[in-house]
Order: sequence, then C-alpha cells, then structure tokens
Amino acid sequence: MDGFDRASDLWIWFVRLPPLILAITVHEVAHGWVAKKLGDPTAANAGRLTLNPIKHVDPIGTIIVPIVLYLLTPFVLGWAKPVPVDFRRLNNPTRDMILVAAAGPASNIMMALLWTLLMVAGLLYLPIWGSANLLIDDMAKFGVVVNLFLAVFNMVPIPPLDGGRVLAGLLPRQMSAVLASIEPFGILIILGLLALDFFTKLEILLPFILIPVSELREIYLSLAEYLLMLAGVS
Repeated sequence: MDGFDRASDLWIWFVRLPPLILAITVHEVAHGWVAKKLGDPTAANAGRLTLNPIKHVDPIGTIIVPIVLYLLTPFVLGWAKPVPVDFRRLNNPTRDMILVAAAGPASNIMMALLWTLLMVAGLLYLPIWGSANLLIDDMAKFGVVVNLFLAVFNMVPIPPLDGGRVLAGLLPRQMSAVLASIEPFGILIILGLLALDFFTKLEILLPFILIPVSELREIYLSLAEYLLMLAGVS
C-alpha cells in the first residue's frame, strides 16, 4: 500500500466503499432480524437476512439516483431496497413497528462504536504497518461518520424514513394515518428540502442532520482518545 496518495480517488473509494456498503447492509438486516424476533419472518423467508450486499441493492436508489446526484448536484443520497415487513404479523403491531423501525438506526450507532474500537486497535497494534495503518485509520473514521449520518438521517420524521415510522407508531391512529399518507412522496420531499438547503442556504433540513452528526462524532473520537490514553498512547 506504500506510495498511495491519500487524496487520490482510488484511495478515497477504497476507504469509503467497505464501510458504506456494510452500514447500509447491516441497517437493512437489523430491520428484518428484529421483525423476525417479534413474530414476522417475512424478511427471513425472502432471504434478506444476509450480509450479501447484492441482496439489498435497489436499482434506482442504490445506483441510478446516487450517480445522477453525483453528476448534477453537490450532494449524494441513495437508499437500499427496504426489507419486507408485514406489520400485521408482529406480536404487537403498534409497539413492534416502532422497534423494527428503530432497529436500523440503532445498528448504525453500534457500528460507529465498532469502527471506533477498530480505529483504536489499529493505532495500538499496527503502528509499524505504514500505509496499512493509515488505511484502517481512514476507513474507521469514515465508518464512524457514515454510520452516524445514516442513523441521524434515517430518524428524520418523514416516512418512509425510519423516524417517520417511529413517529407514526407514537401518534394517535388518525394522525398516524395522515403521516403514513405522505410515504409515497417522502423521498421527493426529502430531496427537495436538501436541494433547497444546498442551493438557497435556507437551512431547512441539513442542520438538523449535520449538527447532531458532528456532535456525536466528537463523542466517539473523544472515546477513542480516552481509550488510547488508558493504553498509554498519546
């Protein structure tokens, strides 16, 4: 790995793709796994409880939309194919819908912690590996950020994001039905709000995502520094 330019596109993609793919895949598997534990085996029967990322690729959300946004806008957004969940088969549909929806962001919070521990382990045990250590450090730092971003972004209370489903489960039935009716247009609403943030500086949605991500990132990095200090590494 010696000789790689850390600012090169090759290095950046090599560092970012594994944590990004893993974050999206585990997020979807977490939804299906919790649903199965709560009585609905639909995702398991569909073969979606797997870390094989191909099983979770959505041709539009995973490939076409990110490429188009990358070429035409200053931001990139995409999504995986949602795991199928039949809420009617859950043991307690109203309560369990909240738990299933929250499982995805919760898995990202946990993965951010695992990437933090990997960052610490790399600095402790691979200090003489040169570029390999830099690769692990860069990958772990991006793994923390991308998982925190997915966790916070998905908790935005607009369906079909997980936060929208959590809110729908908490609201009275009539208000929940009104919120659920937004779901077919939810992605367009989110993309529109993000576009307004980027192109008009209105700060409608983006600060409510980036500020919590930044604050959480500092907490995770502080944890890494504390663990290194305990190990005697400054």
